[in-house]
Amino acid sequence: MLGPLLPIISLSLYVSSVALLIAGAAGIPLGALLALRTFAGRRLVELLIYTGMGLPPVVVGLAVYMLLSRSGVLGALGWLFTPPGMIVSQVIIALPLIIGLTAAAVEGVDPALRLQVRALGAAPAQVVRAVLTEARAGVLAALVAGFGSVISEVGAVMLVGGNIEGETRVLTTAIVLETRKGNFGLALALGGVLLALATAANFLLLRLGGRKA
Repeated sequence: MLGPLLPIISLSLYVSSVALLIAGAAGIPLGALLALRTFAGRRLVELLIYTGMGLPPVVVGLAVYMLLSRSGVLGALGWLFTPPGMIVSQVIIALPLIIGLTAAAVEGVDPALRLQVRALGAAPAQVVRAVLTEARAGVLAALVAGFGSVISEVGAVMLVGGNIEGETRVLTTAIVLETRKGNFGLALALGGVLLALATAANFLLLRLGGRKA
């Protein structure tokens, strides 16, 4: 039973993990910057970020589909109906979530910490690192929330990936397909794997956050 599922599971983990790495690498610094810096247009940026946190994945999928189609701006890349295209859509879904939750976590850190670190002669980058370390539980929550949002979404990857067997089929699109075909046993097995991955991500958060799971 596990054999046919392995390619689907491995592709799901690959696409979502790479998307999370990219979104995390960009989103955590941007979230810290949003919380620690005052700049013109900050309120507008916050509005866009928080709007993006609730953006329907299918809308993201449609936008990425149009960008990657032959007549689209990025059509020359040839990423439509490929894992890289799916990664792009998942990065767009996870990025606002990671930025917004990281900013909220950083804003919750006692401002006195920054003053203390600066008084010790820390450079701006060291100040940011110290604040992020203090807010690590919230930052980890942002990463886990980002992972959960991309590993479980179906609309964007269905549109951009096409659900091609052996190439772009992931857990969520496979569940939809098998349910439509009446293969409820396989659909339930895939759903169980998806639930197990989400549980493992939450367990990881508890462990890294210093709590007992």
